[in-house]
Amino acid sequence: MKTSILLVFTGGTIGSQAENGNIDLNPNAGFKLLQLFKQRFATAEQISFKTLQPLQILSENLHPQHWTTIINAIEAEDLSQFDGIIVTHGTDTLAFSASALGLYFNQLSIPLLMVSSDLPLDNPQANGIPNLIGAVEFIRQIAEAGVFVAYQNPQQILQIHQATRLAQCLALSSDFISAQSKAYMNFTEQGFQRLSDKAATTLKPIKLKADFSARILLIKPYPGLNYDQFNLDQADAVLHDLYHSGTACSSDAYGQQHDLVAFIKRCRQQNINIYLAPAIHSDSAYSSTRELLAHGGEMIWNLSLEAAYAKLLLAYSNFNTSQAISEFLAGDIADEHIG
Repeated sequence: MKTSILLVFTGGTIGSQAENGNIDLNPNAGFKLLQLFKQRFATAEQISFKTLQPLQILSENLHPQHWTTIINAIEAEDLSQFDGIIVTHGTDTLAFSASALGLYFNQLSIPLLMVSSDLPLDNPQANGIPNLIGAVEFIRQIAEAGVFVAYQNPQQILQIHQATRLAQCLALSSDFISAQSKAYMNFTEQGFQRLSDKAATTLKPIKLKADFSARILLIKPYPGLNYDQFNLDQADAVLHDLYHSGTACSSDAYGQQHDLVAFIKRCRQQNINIYLAPAIHSDSAYSSTRELLAHGGEMIWNLSLEAAYAKLLLAYSNFNTSQAISEFLAGDIADEHIG
């Protein structure tokens, strides 16, 4: 019996070609991907693909509304007819989309794999086809429900990442890692090697609307950050990124405009919740972190920044009360909690 896969094209480098030094979308990239797959996958005749292309963008141009488009296209299909789903995607915003789809599809009964390519497919060094093969084999051999990412860093073993734990690509490279460098599985010619286990009994799956708030402001810390530059009129909530130790500036030595504590107070005065992530919950914390929390910062514990952002967008579009939002953020619905 053939393995039936819903293949969803969205663009990205895996859907592009290079011509005269310019990389851009190619309307024939889907055909190229399947052609190369058939050439390089020994039992390709055992795989049946149904293809969709709900959008075609370079992923740096992605907007949360595109997630709704992808979700609607998938849910318009009779998923009982498929053994799995593969979504092609660009690398620039892959981790954000992985978290968004991973959280939304927390009740999915079949595997959904996201697949990207570090280079256009006409480059022999591109990893797009190995990534696609890894995704297909995961559907065939593992068949585990949930959302995952298949990706092979250059000169490394192909890995399967849990979607809600994938971090953004490392700067100045094409390497992806999971949070805390803990991938879910390795994949080689010998098959799959499980590296960690997903949570089983603690998950609380929940049905969600495919709506993502457009009123969440994401701020990243850096030395000299001036909070006076931010207008909060269009924000329902703020997500503030943290340094790796769960910290951000809590000093007004060079003026309150650089002090996150003062900015938290400003947000609270305007009835805007300000959330902090990422940080691992521990009995020990820096004094600066404790000060941020003491003045009203709300920590989203044990989530990657990408998962925290996607979860906030879902929270503020799906729930109407502070209690419901807080309970949703604290719950573990797609094994997004780390540690």
